[in-house]
Amino acid sequence: MFCVQCEQTIQTPVAKGCAYSTGMCGKTAEISDLQDVLVYLLQGVSAYAHLARQHGIVDGEVDTYLPQAFFSTLTNVNFDADRLVAYTERAMALRNRLKAAYLQACEEKGVSPVEPVGAAQFALTVDKAEMLARAPETLVNRGLAEVGEDIVGLRLLCLYGLKGVAAYLEHARVLGQQSDELYGELHRIMARLGEDPSDMGELLKLSMDIGMLNFGVMELLDSGETQRFGHPKPVKVNMKPVAGKAILVSGHDLIDLQHLLEQTQGTGINVYTHGEMLPAHAYPELGHKYPHLVGNYGTAWQNQQKEFAAFPGAIVMTSNCLIDPNPGRGIEGYGDRLFTRSIVGWPGVTHLEGDDFSAVIATAQACEGFRYDEIPHYTTTGFARNALMEAAPAVIDQVKAGNIQHFFLLGGCDGDKAERNYYTQFAAQAPKDTLILTLACGKFKFNDLEFGDINGVPRFLDVGQCNDAYSAIQLALALSEAFDCGVNELPLSLVLSWFEQKAIAILLTLLALGIKDIRVGPTAPAFLTDNLVAALNEQFGLRLITTVEQDLADMLAA
Repeated sequence: MFCVQCEQTIQTPVAKGCAYSTGMCGKTAEISDLQDVLVYLLQGVSAYAHLARQHGIVDGEVDTYLPQAFFSTLTNVNFDADRLVAYTERAMALRNRLKAAYLQACEEKGVSPVEPVGAAQFALTVDKAEMLARAPETLVNRGLAEVGEDIVGLRLLCLYGLKGVAAYLEHARVLGQQSDELYGELHRIMARLGEDPSDMGELLKLSMDIGMLNFGVMELLDSGETQRFGHPKPVKVNMKPVAGKAILVSGHDLIDLQHLLEQTQGTGINVYTHGEMLPAHAYPELGHKYPHLVGNYGTAWQNQQKEFAAFPGAIVMTSNCLIDPNPGRGIEGYGDRLFTRSIVGWPGVTHLEGDDFSAVIATAQACEGFRYDEIPHYTTTGFARNALMEAAPAVIDQVKAGNIQHFFLLGGCDGDKAERNYYTQFAAQAPKDTLILTLACGKFKFNDLEFGDINGVPRFLDVGQCNDAYSAIQLALALSEAFDCGVNELPLSLVLSWFEQKAIAILLTLLALGIKDIRVGPTAPAFLTDNLVAALNEQFGLRLITTVEQDLADMLAA
């Protein structure tokens, strides 16, 4: 195996990348190799999808399937070998179907078909043994000796960013939002990456194309969420348990939470969010509608083994961020009361198909539940697009009056490295005349702090999930319009924490939109060489975090 797609990737002076029997995320070499084969084959599917589109052939099944299968290869999503083999088998069948349709269209029009290269030529008999035998041909660092680390690093920047885009496309699809144009662009870029381009300029342009593609996808996702659940309204959420039977919902997919809330009405079961699901409380059709959505339990994804083990009920994992539910090390396993959904999978854990959550409900009823109420502690969430736009005039007035001096977007992923305490310290040390916007699970580093307000404007504004980056971008654009200046001229600084591929997609979106001088941490992605980090700094002002004191001083002086 060879994998460098997440922030916890092994990085030593000798080697960069997980290349042993088990990756840092817990996936085995077998799972990693199966994922590499699947991704390479999906690039071949896109090659024929792209060619077929040029003849008016659009296969809706391919468009919806490819992001799902691609999403299954993100960090901490699917550890189930049998399901990865099944994804690959279907991908091969779809590629063959597209190829036949394309060749027929060429024959009917009397034109010579294009013979794609690279991934489009990859073929195998789909069974686990052959996939593992052929995996070396599909390693993500293939061609390293010929093209060098910089080119491979740029290929991986594109590939991993595109994985994040695929995840957001799937989140949008489950909400009924699809776009032929966006699917077409996904296929175009996937197909080109499957040809292993080696020109640095082309790869940099592809990375910006991925960023703009993701901007369109996040707009689509925002539309799906607000049409289905209404526009979020700021709400205080209890972060402590209350007495009663309990179900915990983690991941990102709000529609699963909605189905579960509908089916648990009148059962006496309390439902809790976890991690990235916290912002669900702010939606009118979720938190404002169902009183048995009683609060949020736990913190960010990396703490789930201890938190889930201590949760006395059933647990549903709706999307990425899954960790081994049978960890050992003195922690009680909970795999027998954990349920996975969608593309998530762990061997031996019950996977739910369809929208019937009766098995989850039965498990919750059989569990002890919480025996007593804990003293409530609240955090506020729900400052998404509409709420931010409604607050914008008051914010602008306070800026013009000199009461608000600076904005910090302190967002991104959480993780267990000690270096991530930087974000807690940053939030605590930010001057009292500044506002802090946040999104994604990185908020759990500081959302229990007291920030107060500036003449009625809350200093801490939780925008929502990583899915809600579109809202933060819209606020920046609104502020730049109000002050008649470019976004980079605003008193706004972005300090991001990354962990996995969704964060890479969002970073590429921000760069593609022309937003400069972003700081990111806690460490540089292992796939970015020193040369690439320097090039991104020169072109975009992208830089790594240093110390809280130094970074605050530099940003406030700019």
